[in-house]
Amino acid sequence: MIADLQLASELVAAFPFLQQRDGDLLHRLQASGSVIHLNKNQLICDQGRSCSHLALIIGGTARVYKLGENGREITLYRIGPGESCILTASCILSSEPFPAIAISETEIDALLIPAHTVNQWLAESAAWRDYIFGLVAKRLSSIISVVEEVAFGRMDKRIVDYLLDNITATRRQITATHQEIASDLGTSREVVSRILKDLENARLVSIARGAIEVIDPAGLQRKRSA
Repeated sequence: MIADLQLASELVAAFPFLQQRDGDLLHRLQASGSVIHLNKNQLICDQGRSCSHLALIIGGTARVYKLGENGREITLYRIGPGESCILTASCILSSEPFPAIAISETEIDALLIPAHTVNQWLAESAAWRDYIFGLVAKRLSSIISVVEEVAFGRMDKRIVDYLLDNITATRRQITATHQEIASDLGTSREVVSRILKDLENARLVSIARGAIEVIDPAGLQRKRSA
């Protein structure tokens, strides 16, 4: 049972649906769930393992990815506060093994819900069903986008998209190694380095160790639209 009232309030802040419709769902979750803390780069679930719990992320970020026979990684999606893993939910519902790898990118605080409770709440709680099915709809869309990009997208355009998607009007530096970008996009570090070098030669980005600064966002936008 969750004894830390502050942590319980953080849980409600991350998952507003717990108070919206089913008045006793939060109480039941407090009685059934257990809070865990994970360190950075800790394995959460390995491919082929059974799923005994569903984790609700209170704080931190996890990455779910596939590892190819050639050793290359491709990121399927990330999970942040207020979210959970649809592949884990799918495994619980189907009793199938986990089909990917999940690791913590940062330190994580999460609430673990036993598999039998996940199934029970799906039958009994409209708010819980809406939350799980909403996650499925959101994640399926993002996974389909990943498949389309890998199957049909040019890698130079995908890297431009990656750069533009990870900057803001006030923050133009991306803290990531070439290998981390390659793992996210499902390619090799050498390909990423070559394309980034071309962008640097075109004076669109500046490359430093472990970081990339976008110096001409408008130029990258034109390249994205070309």
